[in-house]
Amino acid sequence: MKYCRFQLDGQTHYGTVEDRDGQPWIVDLARAPEEDLRFRLEHGRPDSWIANFAPMPLSAAQLLPPVTPSKIVCVGRNYRDHAREMGNEIPTEPLLFLKPPSALLAPGGVIKLPSLARRIDYEGELVLVIGRSTRNLDPAGDWRRAIRGYTLANDISDRVLQAGDGQWTRAKGFDTFCPIGPIVSDELDLDAGLTIETHLNGKLRQRSSTLDLIFPVPALLVAISAVMTLEPGDIILTGTPAGVGPLAPGDRVEVSIPELGVLANTVETA
Repeated sequence: MKYCRFQLDGQTHYGTVEDRDGQPWIVDLARAPEEDLRFRLEHGRPDSWIANFAPMPLSAAQLLPPVTPSKIVCVGRNYRDHAREMGNEIPTEPLLFLKPPSALLAPGGVIKLPSLARRIDYEGELVLVIGRSTRNLDPAGDWRRAIRGYTLANDISDRVLQAGDGQWTRAKGFDTFCPIGPIVSDELDLDAGLTIETHLNGKLRQRSSTLDLIFPVPALLVAISAVMTLEPGDIILTGTPAGVGPLAPGDRVEVSIPELGVLANTVETA
């Protein structure tokens, strides 16, 4: 299944996405996932619906981040070539950090460069979307049961603050520093490898395969769930390949995996 989250007539909806003539379309409405339904019930907001929904191209929809996570878990230096380009040692265990949910940005949204910014980089990444509460995942167990699907993200990072602070919360936690989407899909074959690319103003900057991850998805799930309980809707950014570089006002950055489409955002000064 593929789904998106979008706004129509002032209401938030989830939609089932299918390919039609090579283009993604929202073909029907979908029930909100567990974590969003729980939020709506707690805040007195019923699951919205449209009696006569007319299919529309995904490109015509006002898309929202397709997830509402309680936490955003990120993995640093998970591609050897990226670790080397940054002058770092290859990690011997997953290097974890968090982004706040307030950093989420919708597909098509504007990345805002803060006034104190010196060098703000793009980092295209594959994202895991958690589908069930997971704690202390058994390394011999079926890790796929923990996953609802996959999406794309851009781990926007302030390199100067990252180096100066000695930890990464401020450098990676600004509002708009986590573009994500456009869809969530479970129709991917990780065993075959996924090709991830990042284009800046139409020029290819990053290209790699998820087969090159230092710590593959099962290992990440085991390591992270040993530390914290992963809840439905939580997301894990799995790391970025080599080719990161700076953003400037007016730029357009696109992260893509063919099975997940294109996450495109523009850049402005805050």
